[in-house]
Amino acid sequence: MTTGRTPKRILLVTGLSGAGKSTVLRTLEDSGWEVVDNLPLSLLEHLLSTPLSKGSSRRRPLAVGIDSRTRDFDARRIVGQIKRLAADYDYPVETLFLECAGSELMRRYSETRRRHPLAPDRPATDGIAAERDLMEPLKRWSDHVIDTTDTDANALQQQIRERFGGVSAPYLHVMSFGFARGLPRNADTVFDLRFLKNPHWEDRLRPLTGLDEAVGAYIATDEGYEEALRRIEDLLILLLPRYRSEGKSYVSIAFGCTGGRHRSVHVAERVAARLREAGFSPTVEHRDLGSRPRDPVEGAPVVGDREARTED
Repeated sequence: MTTGRTPKRILLVTGLSGAGKSTVLRTLEDSGWEVVDNLPLSLLEHLLSTPLSKGSSRRRPLAVGIDSRTRDFDARRIVGQIKRLAADYDYPVETLFLECAGSELMRRYSETRRRHPLAPDRPATDGIAAERDLMEPLKRWSDHVIDTTDTDANALQQQIRERFGGVSAPYLHVMSFGFARGLPRNADTVFDLRFLKNPHWEDRLRPLTGLDEAVGAYIATDEGYEEALRRIEDLLILLLPRYRSEGKSYVSIAFGCTGGRHRSVHVAERVAARLREAGFSPTVEHRDLGSRPRDPVEGAPVVGDREARTED
């Protein structure tokens, strides 16, 4: 099926109630998308076949919000409808699923004093559990999954602008983090840098970070440093154009060390610089750079290990 209204892109926005769907739809609308919320999917074909207003020729991307409140909601049936719509139109139908941890959803419902749509007369925990089961088939099918557990509204808006703002090249995000403080939730690729010498166990370097030249120079003395980083950089330079050719609009690369202050920060900066030289435009985020240096976080150095620096 082809019509004069077929949009440049169709995105179904769904997920758990309270995970940020309204924020996403508002952000897309501000970015120039046509937005329809809680439209029964059976009416989407009718919407697409409706002629544009007279004198209007611009085919804007279309975002359709659906959730458990949508009339006749059935996740498996919706997946089937998405497949049929994708087969009938020139442009693929993408699905964005918004995930969030139950404890955070509970906090949000408690703060706003809202009732969960699937548990109007019961605790919100019942509704969250029921909705998670109901939504699982749609989550498995989705092209994009964003976990908003640790993301406030402003950060979510930024993510949506970066992923769906209309740039032709994939948005490239390079970040550092500490494994001791948890994996980043939305990373596409994670590199573990805990094989490198740890500056934390050098008294003069402990207060510094991977942004300091002395820390970078120390890490670079590791015998595996140069070859490992060169291979990582070559791999990314090989893969990123392939992501672009496959239509991937957002790529997040995360570098982790134990505390997230030294090795991961230095390597993230180095790799981002190498990618810029290769013609890419990464943004860099250091998630745990502001954390305090603490021995319990880093773990005790192993006696005789190259990281165990003791005074003779």
